Amino acid sequence: MLLLFGWRTSSYTTSRESAVVELHNAKIEIATSELKHYPLDTTEGILTQSGVTIDKKISSDGNGSLRIEATETTTVRLFETGNIDIEDARLIYQARLRTLNLQGKAYLEMWCQFPGGGEYFSDGRYAALIGSTGTNWTTEEIPFKLKKGQNPDNIKLNLVIDGKGTVWIDDIRLLKGSSTIECLY
Repeated sequence: MLLLFGWRTSSYTTSRESAVVELHNAKIEIATSELKHYPLDTTEGILTQSGVTIDKKISSDGNGSLRIEATETTTVRLFETGNIDIEDARLIYQARLRTLNLQGKAYLEMWCQFPGGGEYFSDGRYAALIGSTGTNWTTEEIPFKLKKGQNPDNIKLNLVIDGKGTVWIDDIRLLKGSSTIECLY
């Protein structure tokens, strides 16, 4: 079985001209290094303080998580990093999420601000969580590709709840991955 750009191939031939490939949902592992880690054991540093609480009983790591009871669509502003001196890399916002009775969807959102005022975003709206995950935690991540010379002076990490319900977020990480993915045959 091969991993190929986020897809798993379950059958193939050795001839490139006559390759027959069956693709199934999968993910590719990219070597990363951790730039920031926010365990969410306290509300310290969290930008949005209203409507959020620390839940010590429900947590992906056993130390607490941030619980949001959304009664309407909201963007929870979590953290801003300031300058972290990164360029020519894949920036990855990763977090553990859990939902209960979510009517709508919940997803991660990351904004990169650049010197001179440019601001660009990446979000996970097309892979958003809906409904209830039960007692299961899911790891969600969104990438932002930075080219050589692109060095954001601030990164904003948010959680968007497009609807109403309960969402827990825990174990936020900002990771640095390679700007290119090589495919080896």
